Amino acid sequence: MIFLNLFLGTLVNAVGFWLIWGGTVSPVLVIGWALIVGLFLWFMMESITELWAWSTLLLGLESFAWPLVLMIQLKGQTESLPESEMGTILSAVVLGLVSSVFWMSFAYGLFKRARKLAGAGRAEQTATEPISRAKKKRNRI
Repeated sequence: MIFLNLFLGTLVNAVGFWLIWGGTVSPVLVIGWALIVGLFLWFMMESITELWAWSTLLLGLESFAWPLVLMIQLKGQTESLPESEMGTILSAVVLGLVSSVFWMSFAYGLFKRARKLAGAGRAEQTATEPISRAKKKRNRI
């Protein structure tokens, strides 16, 4: 099940990367990005919750970068931009910021949940250790 989630998280980020560049980027770069993200997720995850936390954080960063990339692409064409392209940039900035805030907030919630679940697992282990030591001492006597 973890490999399916790893594949899906990598796919989501690869599609996000492809959408940032408007489909003009080489497929080799998209595959390279997917491999980098896949390896990053593989090494950073300890659970499925953390995997999706990292995936959504990367998606939030991609959403934040989308208007910046669009501005760079449009600025390279001419020195002054027509009003229609200025409207496109404004829409990209608003949608990019809203979606990046959403995805980063979602990632924060997932990281918080993963930390709480990991803390609960550690609390169970520490609660059972003294009991098992006490039982060992009783068995020795």
